[in-house]
Amino acid sequence: MLVSHGPRAAALVACGALLLAGTACGADKPEEATTTQVRLYGTDGNMTNAYAVELKERADLIDGMKGTTPLTPLPDAFKNRLRSVDPKLGDYLYAGESYDAVIISALAAQLAGSTEPGEIAKQIVGVTNNGQRCEEAADCLRLARDGQDIEYRGVSLNRAGFTDAGEPATASYATLTFGERTLDDGKTEFVGAGDDSAASTKNPPRPRKQRGKVPSAPLVLGGLLPRTGDLALSYPPLAAGVALAVKEINSAGGVLGEPVVWLDGDDGTNPDVARATVAKHIREGAHVIIGAGASGISRTVLPDVVAAGRVLFSPSNTDAGLTSMEDKGLYFRTAPPDSLQGRALADVILRDGPHRIALVARKDSYGEGLQENVRAELERAGIGSDRVKLLTYEPPADAKAPPLDFTAGAREIKEYGAEAVLIIGFAESAQVIRALADSGVQIRH
Repeated sequence: MLVSHGPRAAALVACGALLLAGTACGADKPEEATTTQVRLYGTDGNMTNAYAVELKERADLIDGMKGTTPLTPLPDAFKNRLRSVDPKLGDYLYAGESYDAVIISALAAQLAGSTEPGEIAKQIVGVTNNGQRCEEAADCLRLARDGQDIEYRGVSLNRAGFTDAGEPATASYATLTFGERTLDDGKTEFVGAGDDSAASTKNPPRPRKQRGKVPSAPLVLGGLLPRTGDLALSYPPLAAGVALAVKEINSAGGVLGEPVVWLDGDDGTNPDVARATVAKHIREGAHVIIGAGASGISRTVLPDVVAAGRVLFSPSNTDAGLTSMEDKGLYFRTAPPDSLQGRALADVILRDGPHRIALVARKDSYGEGLQENVRAELERAGIGSDRVKLLTYEPPADAKAPPLDFTAGAREIKEYGAEAVLIIGFAESAQVIRALADSGVQIRH
């Protein structure tokens, strides 16, 4: 559960007071919808410094935009290490999660004494629970080589371990706010979510103490990250986290006596590109595939990965539906499911006390899944269906497709008189903001 529900309760109390005073509380349409000021809200897909670039000369439209993202307070030392592999790095979203995904994969292979994907998968959940706690890659690898059970606590996974389903039992979310075209770090707030008791208590197979080199080494990791496509704005921190982890693992002696091998690969935020990359990695002998970036892409490629007997480990998938997908125990993620983020987003929106709320989402498992989670949380907080409007849009198929046209949707939001608009999408969602402004919606900064 979220640490605080105070803002949500306050919004409902205020609404009740207005009703007692004989004043309507969001049930009636504003007298002049054209003069309604709208607050913008975003999610992990667009609350990054790189998002302003998508709006170009109109980047000031996002000033004051708020949103949430899975994010743990990152130590300055870790940020400095990330910048050692990418000096130009300006965002850190999912850098910790990608780092931890690689470290956990390496530790699981070391404990398994094998690079066989099925054996690695059996160790992944156990790496994060019920052993000797360790935080640094070198220390954890040393314990694993000695055949000791470990409990890895890293950058993003610092409170509780994985659930039986192979995902974090707890999470940290950041409430972010855009200042002048960039995120204002001074306004960032963190809140915890989840339940420590949800972490797995099952014992993994007994770890194998390393004795000399292992014939199946080296461990080969294949990248399936969004170097191109709508989610490309998230690629730099994801890639930096991976590069740093591989560097530090190999500096600590590698896995099973050999340096870890990294095969670069793009998911393109596109099913066809991603499937081609997965097929290439399988041909080239990847044991664990790190990705995909978007939940919908992972849904598409997971059957191929499972059929090939490989592990798919995403640092950024948040679609809650992935928890129950048939994966034969081969799918894992370091990002928390959107069932947790939905609560955080609803809380942020309700703090501002809007009477009418529009939830706009890209039409895929990530967008529609998170939209439904937020809607359900708003309903749970007492916000009736007459006060929430749901809209979706088809994201462009690829970079060659025409840009998103949200003109009709923007007009609908204006006529509805929304005072809050949550935009769930990636880079393409900047067109939603442009369309709102072009339709005459006054964006509140």
